[in-house]
Amino acid sequence: MPITSHPTTEHVKAGTATHCPYCALQCGMIVAADEADGVVRNVSITPRRDIPANAGGLCQKGWTAGELLTNGERLTTPLVDGRPATWEEALDHAASRIAAIRAEHGPDAVAVFGGGGLTNEKAYLLGKFARVAVGTSQIDYNGRFCMSSAAAASIRAFGMDRGMPFPITDLAEADAVLIAGGNMAETMPPFIRHLTLMRERGGGLIVADPRRTPTAAAADLHLQITPGTDLALALGLLHLAIAEGYVDDDYIAARTTGFDAVRTSVSAWWPERVERITGVPVALMRETVRLLGTARRAMVLTGRGVEQHAKGTDTVTAFINLALALGLPGTEGSGYACITGQGNGQGGREHGQKADQLPGYRRIDDPAARAHVASVWGVDPAALPGPGRSAYELLDALGTRDGPRALLLFGSNPLVSAPHVGRVIDRLASLDLLVVCDIVLSETAAAADVVLPTTQWAEETGTMTNLEGRVLLRRRSVAAPSGVRSDLAVLSGLAARLGHPRGFPDDPEEVFEELRRASAGGPADYSGITYERIAEEGGVFWPCPSEDHPGTPRPFLDRFATPDGRARFTPVAHRPPAEDIDEDYPLYLTTGRVLAQYQSGAQTRRIAPLTEAAPEAFVELHPDLAERIGVADGERLQVISRRGSASGVARLNSTIRADTVFMPFHYAAEGRANLLTNTALDPISRMPEFKVCAVRLEKAA
Repeated sequence: MPITSHPTTEHVKAGTATHCPYCALQCGMIVAADEADGVVRNVSITPRRDIPANAGGLCQKGWTAGELLTNGERLTTPLVDGRPATWEEALDHAASRIAAIRAEHGPDAVAVFGGGGLTNEKAYLLGKFARVAVGTSQIDYNGRFCMSSAAAASIRAFGMDRGMPFPITDLAEADAVLIAGGNMAETMPPFIRHLTLMRERGGGLIVADPRRTPTAAAADLHLQITPGTDLALALGLLHLAIAEGYVDDDYIAARTTGFDAVRTSVSAWWPERVERITGVPVALMRETVRLLGTARRAMVLTGRGVEQHAKGTDTVTAFINLALALGLPGTEGSGYACITGQGNGQGGREHGQKADQLPGYRRIDDPAARAHVASVWGVDPAALPGPGRSAYELLDALGTRDGPRALLLFGSNPLVSAPHVGRVIDRLASLDLLVVCDIVLSETAAAADVVLPTTQWAEETGTMTNLEGRVLLRRRSVAAPSGVRSDLAVLSGLAARLGHPRGFPDDPEEVFEELRRASAGGPADYSGITYERIAEEGGVFWPCPSEDHPGTPRPFLDRFATPDGRARFTPVAHRPPAEDIDEDYPLYLTTGRVLAQYQSGAQTRRIAPLTEAAPEAFVELHPDLAERIGVADGERLQVISRRGSASGVARLNSTIRADTVFMPFHYAAEGRANLLTNTALDPISRMPEFKVCAVRLEKAA
């Protein structure tokens, strides 16, 4: 049976091998269901053991993913100005308004916003649609809010960004692992089995985090830093590694450049100074360096906690410098990795929905890259627009005099997930046209002029690239409800109405075949990957430049992707958060995830078991702080920043710092943590400073 064919009833009942709809582990699962009269019932989920990332495990979100296919809040009818419409009416209306706005104000008056959960095929066709069918440079995606700082730092150091440049199973064989700003025990629980195996072998786990998260609680060492001081910590660890003789001089000489400048730059970061800034005791820093420096195999991993800052690129660079000094990257069994968050956060940033990139992870301002992609698309390279605005800058410009007047949005919910949400609410309201494709009436879809109901994970086929850089096949396993269409079909229908009846197929395998050609020769080369190979091999690592190439599980073993093959040290300097605490706002706010919810909550807040487990926003604070402001556990608190106010129930925890409060970012209405967060941007990655801002607390009225 062809891989993209629609499943028969018998096929569905027997179960289909596919992947989870949530995080970048992309856990393997078998989906089975009963189907009668076009209605899917009795969905069952069984974990697969043939996918190394989860090897038979699933988290609570994965086990309950079947409810996404059957819950009663599913959109099945297009909406135009809040009323039901036919598909033809909705597409005609959207396309005619796009055409009129473009004719009056130019192509950049129309913007496109994508998501890190879109399949590779959708991300690719979305970028092509924006640049060819609309002609706009104004396209970016919510992955800018996730891995962009680590991506920029990896490109700067290694010449290539593949979040985890080694198989996840290498973790189990490590002797020491440092996790900076990651909480996998809650964000991707099956990941933890690899760390558990490592510790059972006698390996040491170190976690740097302002909170004693479940991941930090399981570690041998918890470096409980002051929010916003991760960069100082990394500089101090490298200072100690040099001073105590743990650097790998032979590796540095043979495989890197720029170490002398970095050694000079960290000479002033003696451990006592770093302790004063970070709050991490010198003894813990020394033990961290000893564990990493004496390990035969060691790894340094970063997560959103160190990346979502206005200095995120420099912070990740500092941790990469530490890893390079110890001789870890490009050494089998060791290395540096970014723990990608969103389901297709890796593939989503490779194939053209990012403001400055073309498919294959090519730079849009590179003439050779433009010529190659234009030849695949059958257009003049000069006709392709240049770089556009980054995600927040794009949202912030909507409806302004020089900004876009129309927005097409796929796979994202910025009215919950964007920083300074109050500002984004105003900007979306000022648009002449907002078109949203979604499976449910998310907070952003509820504000749209046109809502287009689309298929979701188990109702469509497509490829995903997990956190290892392994390209996987997510297969269609149940029939879609009557009345919905795929995102590819939406793009195809809009493109045809905008004068491009060809070049925008709605068959995912046909799109993937074109993606292969467009990516050929680029850093993220998929040209040797086919649906058949993925199915037969359980996934293929990129780069894979030909069909007889085995794929590349560990891309840096022989050389790095820089012109001279050497990794690059880069000196970086610590600086305070963009907004530090003061008398008016005396507390640090940091944000993050909880086990039972995911991203903006548009999916998980509609799943009964997950809502029961984590029903509402909360504010985690130290009991001493709670006593000072006179609040008891379970009482409602108001959290106030310079940008807005949010509320949640008080959750007292003696392990959090007394100067820090925490809120999860999954919730809507007054529980939106991103009403508070800062829009200060990293100068390189354009990442907003989600992870730290200054707030005060008040008891809610």
